[in-house]
Amino acid sequence: MTRTVLVTGATSGIGRAVAARFAAERAEVHITGRHAETVERTAGELGVHAVVCDATELDAVAALATRFTHIDVLVNAAGGLAGAPPANASPLAATYHEWQSHLHQNLLGAVLTTTAVRDRLAPGGTVISIGSIGAERRGGSYGAAKAALAAWNAALSAGLAPNGVTCNVIAPGYIEGTNFFGGQLPDERRAALVGETHNKRPGTSEDIAETSYFLASPGARHITGQTLHVNGGAFTTR
Repeated sequence: MTRTVLVTGATSGIGRAVAARFAAERAEVHITGRHAETVERTAGELGVHAVVCDATELDAVAALATRFTHIDVLVNAAGGLAGAPPANASPLAATYHEWQSHLHQNLLGAVLTTTAVRDRLAPGGTVISIGSIGAERRGGSYGAAKAALAAWNAALSAGLAPNGVTCNVIAPGYIEGTNFFGGQLPDERRAALVGETHNKRPGTSEDIAETSYFLASPGARHITGQTLHVNGGAFTTR
């Protein structure tokens, strides 16, 4: 049976790779993004369905949910770093902007999307949210939002597991070839991030896509409420 897959924030990077992985197996994939041009272009390139939706906007998320009768796999991939604060913002106002932006982009968007489609998640379905190694160390407001994502996921899993729905977070380390650093990562910083890994290579979006595909497979039905660290050993739990 063809699975219905929804991937938020899928116009580039990890989200796009996840959408491509499920599309390769002939799933009915729907991707979201904030800008019509990029969403529609990406959907055309991948052969999937495009939906313009800002995951932090209540009305947009509510409208998104009405498009589906059921969802087999939900991947909350929307997120990112905060933009610059308003010009001449005070230190307090700049701090408020940073924290509000990170919480909205990296936590609230996943919470709203999942809540909106919760009743449409099929038995045996999967919810995956993209976290970050930043939740474990030196992550600041961004890391705090990703840490909260993992805490929320544990509660979500407890609520949905009786319906046969698994809920997990994938926490990537440094992933090369994304827009996360805005093309501003110095060579020395890249070398340091790669040097922290055990296998001495940067992660790729495809690494996360393959992990997502596994979590939505029959072999992962007893994995739920977890944060899976995919970082080449840069952060270990023991």
